[in-house]
Amino acid sequence: QVQLVESGGGLVQAGGSLSVSCAASGRAFRNYAMGWFRQAPGKEREFVAGISAAGATIYYADSVKGRFTISRDNAKNTVYLQMNSLKPEDTAVYYCAAGVFPRWYVGPGYGMDSWGKGTLVTVSS
Repeated sequence: QVQLVESGGGLVQAGGSLSVSCAASGRAFRNYAMGWFRQAPGKEREFVAGISAAGATIYYADSVKGRFTISRDNAKNTVYLQMNSLKPEDTAVYYCAAGVFPRWYVGPGYGMDSWGKGTLVTVSS
């Protein structure tokens, strides 16, 4: 079991940038693939980005590829999502999740084992 806490959400203008972080508790962090997911108002949760346990493999949703960057620092038990060129449609609650065998494109659970409570990102137009 890993506890996850997201931070860094807020209000940004379209075209701007924002970085959100996910801090994990527990020594098993390095054994988990980590992912970012988001849920916009009135919509279902969707996959945003994922990174393997060692950080060697990275996945992005088509909607964010080229704009968002996921990274992790296993020494700090933290995963990050750098969001650039933000659009109003990026507005959502962003969730961090951990899983041993993630299914990145299979919602709503995506095979993840633990979820944070989310951090709200609002992009104004």
